[in-house]
Amino acid sequence: MRAVLRAGYGLWCWVVFVPLAVGVLVLGLPVPSVTLRRRMARSAARAFFGCTGIRFEVTGLERLPSGACVVVANHASYVDGVILQAALPPRFAFVVKREMVRMPLASLLLRRLGCEFVERFDRHKGGIDARRVLRAAAAGQALAFFPEGTFTERAGLARFHAGAFVAAARAGLPLVPAVIRGARLVLPATAALPRRAAIEVEILEPLPAAAADERDGAARLQRTARAAMLARLADPDLET
Repeated sequence: MRAVLRAGYGLWCWVVFVPLAVGVLVLGLPVPSVTLRRRMARSAARAFFGCTGIRFEVTGLERLPSGACVVVANHASYVDGVILQAALPPRFAFVVKREMVRMPLASLLLRRLGCEFVERFDRHKGGIDARRVLRAAAAGQALAFFPEGTFTERAGLARFHAGAFVAAARAGLPLVPAVIRGARLVLPATAALPRRAAIEVEILEPLPAAAADERDGAARLQRTARAAMLARLADPDLET
């Protein structure tokens, strides 16, 4: 009986999520302002958690700088993008893996939300994408990254890619670590149906813009952000 109830709840989550996502896409198509489209997506993400009974809490939003910055968060579930969309103000553009382009509706929605796509496997294409992201950061665009790039069934904080930290260092932007708790319980890597669990997002103290030495500055930001995130997560460090 418990398995039936769990499956029913998971199906209900998809029944709620799909119309909300399609609604944001359809209603947002004629909206010229990307900020307004992001506000719509933020409201829909929060509505999803409310309608499915998933307790959603964000702390530390007051720590976000008022100007442009780079947010980095841990990545443990497919629901992480929805979580950060619900948590962050609409001025943030998300940096996502280019594989999402293969999903037509999701790709269109992400493009309409002003997301930046980054190639992970082709070095030449990845370099082009990275330079575009750097230009966005230099122009003052607030960015949100999942520096692990992807997630696996194994719990823990995986190795970070350098892109977020290089972007912050080159643009002279503060870097803000954030931790997401509970996402793996809601939708594990091997599950197709969500489960009910509490989700918490904690915005940590910003790290100041990197020093004059760009390479050392990016490496320092990466080390410091990782240490801060591990200190607030119960997950092991998979880099060691």
